[in-house]
Amino acid sequence: MLNKSQHPLEDVTLQERVIEVRRVARVVAGGKRLRFRVIVIVGNGEGKVGVGVGKAQEVPSAVRKAVEKAKKNLIDVPMRGDTIPVFVQSKFGSSSVILRPAVPGTGIIAGTTVRAILELAGYKDVLTKVIGSTNALNTVLATIKGLQEINNSILLSKMRKGVISND
Repeated sequence: MLNKSQHPLEDVTLQERVIEVRRVARVVAGGKRLRFRVIVIVGNGEGKVGVGVGKAQEVPSAVRKAVEKAKKNLIDVPMRGDTIPVFVQSKFGSSSVILRPAVPGTGIIAGTTVRAILELAGYKDVLTKVIGSTNALNTVLATIKGLQEINNSILLSKMRKGVISND
């Protein structure tokens, strides 16, 4: 049994990577209120990855908030060797991300935001393409959505084959 102060993933070593730090403003009577929005990816390099977004008046506290949210949003991603099991295309907002399996030795062919997610998830050989908007937050969320769709498609195919029941 875990203590309430103990997090279930404290024993797992998670790597963190800051994707973007953006200064955002809210206009109020009398001027602008400035804050910082930070996008952080955490992963263990062995099939777990999460994304978090934090906002605060200082960058360090925004990073801390984003890391806490990312640890809460960890997902398991399927792997076939060092690549993804199936082709997937996912869309979030106006960003669309294509993820394709690759042969060993190809490496991760991706832009900075998608590359960070795939590296922290533990993939070594994946081909990717971002179509449409290259907004960092939408690209990250589209990639995470695509990795979740892989999980769902694998689960669905196992259910169709009768390997697992739908109870």
